[in-house]
Amino acid sequence: MPASFKTEAVVLRSIRFGEADRVLHLYSADRGRIGAVAKGVRRIRSRMGGRLEPLARVRLVLHQGRGDLCTVTSVDTVHAHAALREHRASLEHAAAACEAVLRLFDSAEPNRAAYNLLCHQLALLDSEPGGAGRAQSLAFRSKLALAAGFAPELASCAACGEADHLTGFSPVAGGVVCASCEAGSFALDAETHKFMVKALAHPLSEAPQAPDRALAQADRALGETLEHHAHVRLRRVG
Repeated sequence: MPASFKTEAVVLRSIRFGEADRVLHLYSADRGRIGAVAKGVRRIRSRMGGRLEPLARVRLVLHQGRGDLCTVTSVDTVHAHAALREHRASLEHAAAACEAVLRLFDSAEPNRAAYNLLCHQLALLDSEPGGAGRAQSLAFRSKLALAAGFAPELASCAACGEADHLTGFSPVAGGVVCASCEAGSFALDAETHKFMVKALAHPLSEAPQAPDRALAQADRALGETLEHHAHVRLRRVG
């Protein structure tokens, strides 16, 4: 039976539909991914239009009909993240965070850790617009991979379990590998390994820093792991 429900969500993507509507990709706290249509939202007099922009955190009332898309009947802003929109770097990192959630979490199964992580990342980017960099975005992506169940093995060789001489990274094996198991892997510097471990261990607001070479290796390791095991290809973190 058609019913209405309330939820809190982040607008991941907004697509024009028809003459005045928008189709929304939402990630909610208690219902996972939701597809919705906001009718008449592009009209000048619409009271909902400015509240349903991508990156916004909102409280919604939605009507679930017989189709795949819910209909937005009411919306209130929790956090518009207006400050980050004024800085290109922050906007790009925020858009990349939403894209990662969009690609990795495509079901109606809620993941509170992923939702809280996304909200935290957007709030950090908003509180320090222009200040967050590649390291923090990679720390976010590392934690998001963990929430999705695809975090790489970093404590020991993903192939044989050896804890020492970890010199490479194998996306196929799903983590760091030792010298004896390095076939098909790429070199992983000690600084890169250290960064990846700390990125998971520290709060997002205390993301570790690392040289550009280490960040590039970490980006490759995360990206290729997700591509191989989650079948998701994400844009490299800039």
